[in-house]
Amino acid sequence: MIGKKVEEAINRQINAELYSAYLYLSMNAYFHSVSLAGFANWMRVQALEEFTHADKFYGYLVSRGGRVKLAAVAAPPSAWKSPLNAFEEVLKHEQKVTALINGLVDLSLKEKDHATGSMLTWFVDEQVEEESNADSLVGQLRLMGDSGHGLYLMDKELSARVFVPPIQAQP
Repeated sequence: MIGKKVEEAINRQINAELYSAYLYLSMNAYFHSVSLAGFANWMRVQALEEFTHADKFYGYLVSRGGRVKLAAVAAPPSAWKSPLNAFEEVLKHEQKVTALINGLVDLSLKEKDHATGSMLTWFVDEQVEEESNADSLVGQLRLMGDSGHGLYLMDKELSARVFVPPIQAQP
C-alpha cells in the first residue's frame, strides 16, 4: 500500500506528464502551421512519450493500491517566435520536469518508500536523455541561425523520428 503523501505527489506528476503531452501536441500544431512537418513529427513523438510517462505513473499507482485522481490539465501556449524559441522552451520544460522527478525521489526517501524510489530510477534516467536531446537540438538551431537551408535539412532529419514505447508491465 502506498502512503497518502506519495499518492498525492504521483497524482500531481500524472497531471504534469499530461500537461507535457499537451504542450508537445500544441508545438506539433504550431510546426504544422509554419510548414515544418519534420519538427511537427518530433513533437508528436514527444507527446506520445509523455502520454506513456503519465500511463506509467498511473499503472504504478494502481499497482500499489493507490487511487488515481485526474485533475484538469492547463492549456499550453499555442505559438512560438521561432523553431529555436520552441526548442528553448522544450529544454526549460524538461528541466522543470527533472526538478519534479527529483522532488518525487526526495519524497520517496523521506517517506522510506523504497518501491517508489526504485520505480523513479527509470524516470531519473529518462530525464537525463530528455534534457540532453533538447539541449542538442537547441545547440544545432543556434548554430544554423536564420539559415533556411539548415532548417530544411533539420526538418528532414526530425521527420525520421519514430515512437518506440518502453517495455513495461501493466497492472
